[in-house]
Amino acid sequence: MSVITESKRLGDWLKWEQENQYSRDIVTVLAGGGSDRVLTNGMVLGRATTGTATSAAVAGNTGNGAITANPTVGQGAKAGVYQLVCIEPAANAGKFSVEDPDGILIGVATVGVQFTTHLTFTLADGGTDFVAGDAFTITVATGSGKVKQIDFAAADGSDVACGLLTEDTTASNGADRSAVAVVRNAIVSDNGITWPAGATADQKNAAIAQLKSLGILVRQGA
Repeated sequence: MSVITESKRLGDWLKWEQENQYSRDIVTVLAGGGSDRVLTNGMVLGRATTGTATSAAVAGNTGNGAITANPTVGQGAKAGVYQLVCIEPAANAGKFSVEDPDGILIGVATVGVQFTTHLTFTLADGGTDFVAGDAFTITVATGSGKVKQIDFAAADGSDVACGLLTEDTTASNGADRSAVAVVRNAIVSDNGITWPAGATADQKNAAIAQLKSLGILVRQGA
């Protein structure tokens, strides 16, 4: 006798949601790259919220040192403009405060030393030393906003949980696909949701906390 395997149903993991489908949104699934992107219902999603970064010196700087033209965007980076301001000038050196687009201090960059929080870049000394108040900006572009299975190794924002897919969906190679996801105010069962292969307990717990911030509660054994 042949074995018939029943596919997972929405009710296997979605236990409650806000009325009038307030909890759901239409999302765009990122096209497959080289092959079809196959997503399944109950899969935890991540969204591409950041793109590439470009840097520039602020007009009026005294020092003529340079900064990495296209800093590498890392995990935790935010779309918007980062501000770097010289707070401790020194001969052939110096230190710059680094604030994210929300004005939060994320660290101090030292001239000649690679900085690696949110962004990876290096400030280089020039023929004329920096003075207090010299500044640079780093602009991080907004990402595509498209979703895929959460990727804990990604640095484009898709390492952060943004919801759960409500239906099996395939985005063919080179073509995006619309789908529906639960993105707010819901209760789901941990037994029915799908994580990437090899996801650790710490990674899952971090993503569950991110879902909670959206009003999506993951219940044990529900």
